[in-house]
Amino acid sequence: MNDELLKLSCSQLCDKIAKGEIKSSDAVNSVFEQIDKHEGKIGAFLSLYKEQSLQKANQVDDKINKGQSVGALAGVPIAVKDNMCATFGATTCGSKILENFHSPYNATVIDKLLADDAIIIGKTNLDEFAMGSSTENSGLKKTANPWDLSCVPGGSSGGSAAAVTAQMCFAALGSDTGGSIRQPASFCGLVGLKPTYGRVSRYGLVAYGSSLDQIGPLTKNSADCALMLGVIAGHDEKDSTSVDEKIAAKCDYLAGIDKPVKDLKIAVVPELFEGADNEVVIAVKGAIEIYKKLGAEVIEIKMPYFEYAIAAYYLIATAEASSNLARYDGVHYGYRSKNAGDYIEVYAKSRAEAFGTEVKRRIMLGTYALSSGYYDAYYLKALKARNLIRSDFTSAFQKADCIIMPTSPSTAFKIGEKTADPLQMYLSDVYTIAVNLAGVPAISIPCGFDNKNLPIGLQIIASTFEEEKLLRIAKMFENQTDFHKQKPRNL
Repeated sequence: MNDELLKLSCSQLCDKIAKGEIKSSDAVNSVFEQIDKHEGKIGAFLSLYKEQSLQKANQVDDKINKGQSVGALAGVPIAVKDNMCATFGATTCGSKILENFHSPYNATVIDKLLADDAIIIGKTNLDEFAMGSSTENSGLKKTANPWDLSCVPGGSSGGSAAAVTAQMCFAALGSDTGGSIRQPASFCGLVGLKPTYGRVSRYGLVAYGSSLDQIGPLTKNSADCALMLGVIAGHDEKDSTSVDEKIAAKCDYLAGIDKPVKDLKIAVVPELFEGADNEVVIAVKGAIEIYKKLGAEVIEIKMPYFEYAIAAYYLIATAEASSNLARYDGVHYGYRSKNAGDYIEVYAKSRAEAFGTEVKRRIMLGTYALSSGYYDAYYLKALKARNLIRSDFTSAFQKADCIIMPTSPSTAFKIGEKTADPLQMYLSDVYTIAVNLAGVPAISIPCGFDNKNLPIGLQIIASTFEEEKLLRIAKMFENQTDFHKQKPRNL
């Protein structure tokens, strides 16, 4: 019973709980049994709430027994990346500087999950303040990829991806600043969606790059992704970057997901395949052939400014990080050095002792880019490049419904393989970063495996606020393949 229950998708479990065929308490007990078996070697979670989860599950079961209405995620165990504020447990951002921080309020997405009767079982590990591509930059613990424990799960939402892959929850939330949902989804054989900027409220998401950050789901399939997005999306007056209420009207993304996109036109950029591993290229081109057989037209396009995305991103993101992380000063909240003599030392030593190497590197890069004499030469130039990159996407979507490319140039790499070379680590996000600069939605879905049986991700990108179309395009591929159904053999 336990194994069969864990194999269910999020939407399947919702349906069975709502019909009374499965109890929410059984689902919660099953995932905690799985956590007891595998968490020690995977390290996906920073905090767990078993007692609280069982209490909430019993409440959901009681509602259903009494015939009362329940939410869209009633009784489903969900995990949340630990950079989203919650009044229960600590919100650490994977950093020693916030190791004992307890938020006085919930992020909007947390309130939305709870309002729809989801069971939040725990907070997941991440690269410190979401700065990384492998979850190796966490200041609190390391996370392994369930497909191969010697490999990284991707980052920065590696804990959320590993938790879903290892069947320690049925879906999870991550955040995506430059690929931090899609790349872990690719490495772990999941579906990961980065919504349009402003589609999902950022209120209560601890900021890294405010103009880039976006919350989204990591799930077993595209239908689950649609279900999760329907719960967390929508206008929020607490978030000044949240889109207008008319644009963000509540949408049932799941309702039409099985309806194929008629006269689908796909754009590809041939030059972008040159930087990917051969097995990745073969898998992605194989996926494109499947779409052709389904009647899609494939056209080749140019995106001349795409090559500037990495440089522009690491100037804009680090500049915003430099500003956002200035609040962690050893005075207002968080870690305070015990070795400081005056307030200058409190500020300097607290940050020096509690921030990790990558966070310090990005703060210094951002501070330099914003400093007097360098603002115009670096930061302003990066903003101009961002507008040109956005124009590439605008032009592409005048010709096609979507753009297809790899999610990552490789499959999951070994733990420790790239930590000594930050530039190589940054380049692992080469295909995902431009999407955040443009603010458009993108999804990663499994499209194959390499010779080591590690998953390969296919990235599909659509125009702003076209998540419904994006999910339908993803589902078209899933209906023809079973890559999304494959699970690690050791689980």
